[in-house]
Amino acid sequence: MKQQMSGRYGFRVAAVSVVFGVCAAGSASAAAGMNPDADEILRAMSRFLAGTPAFSMSADISNEVVTLEGQKLQFNSSATAVIQRPSRMYMSRRGRFADAELFYNGQQLTLYGKSVNAYVQKDLPGTLNQALDALESGIGISLPGGDLLVADPYAALTSGATSSSYYGIAYVGGVAAHHLAFRTRTVDWQVWVKEGNEPLPLKYSITTTWTTGAPQYSVQFSNWNLKPTIQANRFTFVAPKDAVRVETIAVDEMGELSAPKGSK
Repeated sequence: MKQQMSGRYGFRVAAVSVVFGVCAAGSASAAAGMNPDADEILRAMSRFLAGTPAFSMSADISNEVVTLEGQKLQFNSSATAVIQRPSRMYMSRRGRFADAELFYNGQQLTLYGKSVNAYVQKDLPGTLNQALDALESGIGISLPGGDLLVADPYAALTSGATSSSYYGIAYVGGVAAHHLAFRTRTVDWQVWVKEGNEPLPLKYSITTTWTTGAPQYSVQFSNWNLKPTIQANRFTFVAPKDAVRVETIAVDEMGELSAPKGSK
């Protein structure tokens, strides 16, 4: 889950993911407060995502922060993703503090910071699940929305949930969607799932309820393509001219990237 942080910008914020998404933590259980309609729709969405061999999408991301003076600010960025199960992934994100690309071809995982022209690369034969785990544990970058990409999204999303609710049909980008809300001990999160036979997530938000000002992180998805045309080299990183390979790329609490000085 996102945890309260503060730093050189004087913000109290939730831990920032460089690309996009929301994670949950704890043990999955069928809590007494779980709404059966919300549960059924979330299961349908999860099965659909897990059963889609390849897809691409775009995302608009909003990340709220609360200054130490109590002013709430919202920072926005855009992202794209191309996924090919079980072991290929490409993501990009561009915003005020981050301009980055992520590549995984089933053998190597690469994070490239365009603004610093530096990249971290690790040999990692495996699957998307292993790549997402390595990002957080090995490179130190959280992909909270990675829960939507794993082999079992339902288990990842409901982990730690203590209650859920169903709020009927809403409209996201003009598209009818089921509005679901879930609670854990530390955050509230919501998801809007497209109505019909393609139960795709259209919007996802998380509120850190125990952080001052209750900042919210949200992602609105668009341009879903369930049969994308994917270039053969889409998931393999080719270093740009003068790009520097480093052991780590620092990511501060606002998502700004920086490479160690003197990296070669």
